[in-house]
Amino acid sequence: MPELPEVEVVRRGLERWVAHRTVADAEVLHPRAVRRHIAGADDFTHRLKGHRFGVPSRRGKYLWLPLEDMHQSVLAHLGMSGQLLVQPHEAPAEKHLRIRVRFADALGTELRFVDQRTFGGLSLHENTPDGLPDVIAHIARDPLDPLFDDEAFHQALRRKRTTVKRALLNQSLISGVGNIYADEALWRSRLHYDRPTATFTRPRTFELLGHVRDVMNAALAVGGTSFDSLYVNVNGESGYFDRSLDAYGREGLPCKRCGTPMRRRPWMNRSSYFCPKCQRPPRAAS
Repeated sequence: MPELPEVEVVRRGLERWVAHRTVADAEVLHPRAVRRHIAGADDFTHRLKGHRFGVPSRRGKYLWLPLEDMHQSVLAHLGMSGQLLVQPHEAPAEKHLRIRVRFADALGTELRFVDQRTFGGLSLHENTPDGLPDVIAHIARDPLDPLFDDEAFHQALRRKRTTVKRALLNQSLISGVGNIYADEALWRSRLHYDRPTATFTRPRTFELLGHVRDVMNAALAVGGTSFDSLYVNVNGESGYFDRSLDAYGREGLPCKRCGTPMRRRPWMNRSSYFCPKCQRPPRAAS
């Protein structure tokens, strides 16, 4: 599933190619693509027609396109395989094209939502006073947000009394971090994924946040992480950060820091990748 860097890459592409364009019409080609829009496909397309998209916004992994003349936004759920593509009108329809949005201008491009597994979709929601779609008002700021409060995060981490990777994936504490970048940041921090958050000192928390930001900025610089063709930017291009991963997906390969073979362990229906020497488990997890 796309994490913050991948979603931010898509957001930047939408800002370039979709912002300030007026919708001429929209077409829903698969009902599951608008299942979160409770009023249904006809209502979704009717309410978009004639309105202009503002500058796309993001919080963590959540992406939305505000409507400039309404207090509403189109929230995009990319799910496991959702793609927002900007394509020429004449380009052949993708096999898994679910929604098409045409614009009232002469630029010759349209916005397409393509989703092979149909876990994602688009939906229209009222905005909060802060400009967020109301259904994601509970989502915390992400570590690349200038208003993210490091001290407040540290205090919440200590109060939560959980383990560090669980905390990093808790979107009400810190948003945008998923399995890949959690493993990468923990490897850089030399922290085991089961380290209790109650043991974190302020310097340790701030060091971890620094590594989270560093790994996300590094991924952004190369377009995010793509393991297959399911994650692409709005032009259909894949990201290349998978070539720079230090931990995730490297089971059995030598740790880039000490040479010890990397390990993988099942974790909350996912996997955790770590170095058993550099990231020693706490005694209770040994």
